[in-house]
Amino acid sequence: MSTDTTASVSTHILDTSIGRPAEGVAITLAARAGSGAAWVALGGSATDADGRCKDLPALPVGTTHVRLDFETEAYFLSKQNQQAEAQQDAPANRDSGPAGAFFPEVAITFAVEPGEHYHVPLLLNPFGYSVYRGS
Repeated sequence: MSTDTTASVSTHILDTSIGRPAEGVAITLAARAGSGAAWVALGGSATDADGRCKDLPALPVGTTHVRLDFETEAYFLSKQNQQAEAQQDAPANRDSGPAGAFFPEVAITFAVEPGEHYHVPLLLNPFGYSVYRGS
């Protein structure tokens, strides 16, 4: 929850290749106070059955930048058989990369202001992703 002196962050992931939430994706949260400051890892969580991550750590006072790291490789490897059935016309997994995921991780960095809540949805598929500031 955001306060007058801190911002807050939430996220969710939709696997657009199958039209369903992406469950079980590990997410880590890091923050920094200023563009030249070092990143501080704050912890993480994983997406639930609805693709949501509702329990990310609180941001410290003075945070100006946030980074969300989504561990997508393990998700795609665990879903490989389901996705192959769901995307019959998509390129074979052999085209995804050496470990079966073209994007083994997705890092999203964004600026924050105290008192604001930032919901950052990730639209994900094996060959691309999109992100935006939600509500």
